[in-house]
Amino acid sequence: MKVLLVQDVEHLGHTGELKDVSGGFGRNYLLPKGFAVLATRGQIKQAEERLSAQRRRTDATRKDAETLAARLNGVTLTFTVKVGEQDRLYGSVTNADIAEKIEQQLSLEIDRRKIELEEPIKRVGTYPVTIRLLAGVVPVVNVVVQGEGVPTPDAPPSA
Repeated sequence: MKVLLVQDVEHLGHTGELKDVSGGFGRNYLLPKGFAVLATRGQIKQAEERLSAQRRRTDATRKDAETLAARLNGVTLTFTVKVGEQDRLYGSVTNADIAEKIEQQLSLEIDRRKIELEEPIKRVGTYPVTIRLLAGVVPVVNVVVQGEGVPTPDAPPSA
């Protein structure tokens, strides 16, 4: 019996796949539970159209993510914060702060949960921070944290 899976079925297949199953399994389990429909020409054609539309959406999403990654990759975000002894920050720089800085500097809205920061930044320095947009699309931005009133390493000393 040929069936077209409407939902993912463990140990059998994924949505949209055409499977050949025994008659009893199809009639007594897959069809009544709504996991599959009989594989007619019309059903197969509809499934192919749905799959191709899904692929087009996925490709468009990936292309948008790659364009966004190209804009983000290598960008330097500078935070000027108050520091205490031994260049420790009063407070910290979090992934929400980084997302806000990206929005201010580049006018791009990035979900803070996509910014991979193992723990908040609590010291002055330069940190590479990855942003996971999609699987395989991971730009890296440089976060520079400097103390308030401390000259930047690139700037000449003031007279």
